[in-house]
Amino acid sequence: MGAKASTIWYVDAPDPANVLRENPEPDAEAARALVGELFPEMNVFPLGSGTLADSTGVAPGEVYVGSYPGLTVVCGTNLNLRKPSTIDESWTRPLASEQTYLVCTDPGAAWGSFAYWERGELRRSFSATPVEIHENLGLPLLWERPFWAGEHPLPFPPGVFPDPQSLPFHPSEFAEAANAEWLGYRYTPPVRDGELDPATVGLCGFAVYRDGEEPPVVLASTRAAGPGPLSRGLRRWFGRRDSAGAER
Repeated sequence: MGAKASTIWYVDAPDPANVLRENPEPDAEAARALVGELFPEMNVFPLGSGTLADSTGVAPGEVYVGSYPGLTVVCGTNLNLRKPSTIDESWTRPLASEQTYLVCTDPGAAWGSFAYWERGELRRSFSATPVEIHENLGLPLLWERPFWAGEHPLPFPPGVFPDPQSLPFHPSEFAEAANAEWLGYRYTPPVRDGELDPATVGLCGFAVYRDGEEPPVVLASTRAAGPGPLSRGLRRWFGRRDSAGAER
């Protein structure tokens, strides 16, 4: 079983993996500013920290951001688009980056996607399940050749025959290969030789919600965290409110 992920990267650095190795702690102020730009009509509340390994398959109402020198990542469920090319333009180049990379995987749905923009112009987009291609735009990139050539076949149990329309690879594995090519790591363990360990890279978490709404993700996180530091910190911000809305 692979890892679930929904990420978009804004990249100017020539070696993203090296940047992440040398700068594992994100710039919290820059992360908060970007969330405000991406969600201009939403309230934003800090959730605390996470890592690239455990913050990719985030819940609705959450967003995790890592801002590093020449490199920024955003993780959010709004990125799970069956057609990556339809993402709002405000998300493709908010930082005037040279490259933008989108990578999403959902092993439960046997789905994977990736897309690549160069200075805001879409160059490549792919999204599929093993038997249905949702989008396949642009020319295949060099690193894709082994997949299309059948060098990463889908495994099937003995006696089970593939659908005649099946792809010669698993889309989630395909998307992870895109991530490894562009960013130097894979979400699914074990960490391979020479690749970055995503568990060593920090992210900043935020809840986003509209005026008049409770931030349910934050409150759920408080319950899940129990009496630990994160829970105490959230209660300090939100407090306990009576029926009139007064904090007590």
